[in-house]
Amino acid sequence: MQLGDSLELAWSTVKVNKLRTGITVAIIALGIMALIGIITAIEAMNQSLRESFSTMGANAFSIRYKGRQFFGHKREVNKTTKNKLKTRKSQIDRVITYEEAVQFKQRFKMPAAVSVSLRAGFNETIQYITESKTYKTNPNVVMQGGDENYLELNGYKLEAGRNFNDLDVNSGRAVVVLGSAVVDKCFEGYAQRAIGKTVKISNLPYLVIGVLEEKGASAFLNLDNVVITTYNNVRRLPTAGASFSIGVMVKDYKLLDNAVGEATGIMRSVRKLDVIEDENFVIDKSDALAEKFIGFLGGISGAAGFIGFITLVGAAIGLMNIMLVAVTERTKEVGLVKAMGATRIAIRRQFLFESIIISLLGALFGIVLGVLVGNIFGTILKTSFIVPWIWVGWGIFICFFTGLIAGLYPANKAAKMDPIEALRYE
Repeated sequence: MQLGDSLELAWSTVKVNKLRTGITVAIIALGIMALIGIITAIEAMNQSLRESFSTMGANAFSIRYKGRQFFGHKREVNKTTKNKLKTRKSQIDRVITYEEAVQFKQRFKMPAAVSVSLRAGFNETIQYITESKTYKTNPNVVMQGGDENYLELNGYKLEAGRNFNDLDVNSGRAVVVLGSAVVDKCFEGYAQRAIGKTVKISNLPYLVIGVLEEKGASAFLNLDNVVITTYNNVRRLPTAGASFSIGVMVKDYKLLDNAVGEATGIMRSVRKLDVIEDENFVIDKSDALAEKFIGFLGGISGAAGFIGFITLVGAAIGLMNIMLVAVTERTKEVGLVKAMGATRIAIRRQFLFESIIISLLGALFGIVLGVLVGNIFGTILKTSFIVPWIWVGWGIFICFFTGLIAGLYPANKAAKMDPIEALRYE
């Protein structure tokens, strides 16, 4: 019996036993669907995060004070004496002041755009009052203070109006640029209508000088639900943040590393750090925060693999049981084929092919369903269609291996049958 004959006979047997094959394929498919579906959903979340946080571009970085933490990860401090530790802690937790931020901007001379910013609040309500109606947003608008370079560094473009000028920044007068989501709520989406109007933020009047183009929202950030004023205006507000942030965008990506080194030196000087002292500030490249989120989500991939593994173990046991039943039911068939000259290798090969075919069918359906389910989640996050090719390859390999292991014992049992005893079996 040739290899092609064994494969054709195995496929014919699989097609004949539709119910048995269908149940086993469904069990394997569920395991692979859980694995591929969760991995695809995680990839969609990762893509959404990168799109949300990498707004500054590959040629930009930001400077923040070291006391800020993400996801509860505490910074490490070198062991020293108690007195030195107290001094060191006070240096680490010291925020970036207005004077330090402005001084850095003045001293940074590389070909780059530098922006100073200060966060105002995350839960602002924006109101626009007319004679006949009052429009207002939900209390979830982010208010940010920046300068003339803030929009460029954060990937914003103006749809209408103008950017901040030096007079706006230096005087801190009450002017504001609105995100498109705020314009939708307060001006029914008409950008030109908003220019020159007065809106209220925390019951304070602000003149609208610009409207931002829509950037889109993700599951993690709505970059359009913002209002931006100048950092000098934010400084007067009770909701103003404690520390300033600095953004730098170099003209050429090749200059990025040099710019980071230059910024480090200037910031150490501005912060009056001694040569032996560590930096009490952090320089983040544009995608650093996204990578922290992605690392935080990485553990879910392990959970997905564990779920898929448990399901596939159950499927392998079920497949082995079905193949053993098939061997018993086809005892006379095996005896007849062996009496006609089939070798042990040919018999073993046929049953192994049957087991592997069933397992790979489960992989096929599971992968298709898993990718579809994962991308349904991706549509909620507004990401592009994702196929985790590496995990698809692993899924096929795992199912092939599962079919091989599950079919090995039944195939050997069939191959070792005595043809005379098999033909006499009732």
